[in-house]
Amino acid sequence: MRLRKFLSFLFTSVVAGLAATFAVLLIKPQMLEPQTGGGSPPVEPEQHSAAVFPASGPVSYARAVARAAPSVVNIYATKLTTEDKLEPIDNALLRQYYGRRYSRQRHRQSSLGSGVIVSPEGYLLTNNHIVEDAKQIEVVLATGKSVPVRMVGNDPESDLAVLKIETQDRLPSIPLGNSETLAVGDVVLAIGNPYGVGQTVTMGIVSATGRSHLDINTFENFIQTDAAINPGNSGGALINAQGEMVGISTLIFSESGGSQGIGFAIPTALAQGVMEQIVRNGRVVRGWLGITGQDVTPHLVESFALHDVDGILVSRVLKDGPADRAGIWPGDVITRINGLIPTDVDDVLNIIAGKPPGSRMHLEGWRGKEKLDVYAVVTERPADAIRRIRTGRTN
Repeated sequence: MRLRKFLSFLFTSVVAGLAATFAVLLIKPQMLEPQTGGGSPPVEPEQHSAAVFPASGPVSYARAVARAAPSVVNIYATKLTTEDKLEPIDNALLRQYYGRRYSRQRHRQSSLGSGVIVSPEGYLLTNNHIVEDAKQIEVVLATGKSVPVRMVGNDPESDLAVLKIETQDRLPSIPLGNSETLAVGDVVLAIGNPYGVGQTVTMGIVSATGRSHLDINTFENFIQTDAAINPGNSGGALINAQGEMVGISTLIFSESGGSQGIGFAIPTALAQGVMEQIVRNGRVVRGWLGITGQDVTPHLVESFALHDVDGILVSRVLKDGPADRAGIWPGDVITRINGLIPTDVDDVLNIIAGKPPGSRMHLEGWRGKEKLDVYAVVTERPADAIRRIRTGRTN
């Protein structure tokens, strides 16, 4: 009797042990693998939570596009150009007497671009080079409807223009984002009408901000992006991942004429300021001193025996202009403007342009080894400011 109980207990224990072993092997089959490293137990793979990794972007940007795309329009502009064409003179005597004979021929030239509705009242931002000198402008909404439009004003120096859609309907206006908070690597999308194929969206990132010295516009502060910008995209919207406009697509750098991954857009902050002035004044009012200059380099310091490498070297001063009346001479080095230290010529241009006409500017610097300390009264920058300084009388 006792033997039977012992055998029953032994059988039950063995079965329980085998069941436990089988369960462990199901959960951790790696225990069957040979152990290495002096019999140390196997190391469990580290379990990472999703919060350890940076947040990934959305699978789709359709919501951002749906928010912005209704505000992007197609623009078709027609210009009349005049061309002098050489005509042959058959008569040898007349050809000897008159030489060459030209006839003036007029051509109708069409340009294609995009624009962005920035207010429910129908104000529209686009590039000036699309609509400048246009005799006829046609705007087609994202719905395909053609609407009448008039020119409110333009600013060639920033390549921006403001149009007004003449309609009683309330129009979809694009939400404006903060272009000054853009960072390299931010996702952006370009919406426009490339090659006239219809509204198209391309995606990329912000490649750089604050691009200048491109000699494209007088006032430059471009956003650089690798989002494809092709002919016809100009004037369209560059938006962020939330569907807010952060720039106006303007141009590409390309040898072939197609997108090469180097596109530029005018920041919303600059475009908005220009638009507000055009709507209010019919033009952009900027300050002007009537000078041109160049960045001071170590080479110029050595060549002109300048005091130091800070500031800009004044190269031309317009006769009877604000700077001339203040006593600024070519060869002067300006190191401070109203206490601000300019970093380069573009910085000086922007500081002066930002002052309203009639305001006084305190200019400090060097004239050779002597300190320069003068005050100049800012006047309004004329539309042909660059031509005036290049062709006008200078000191």
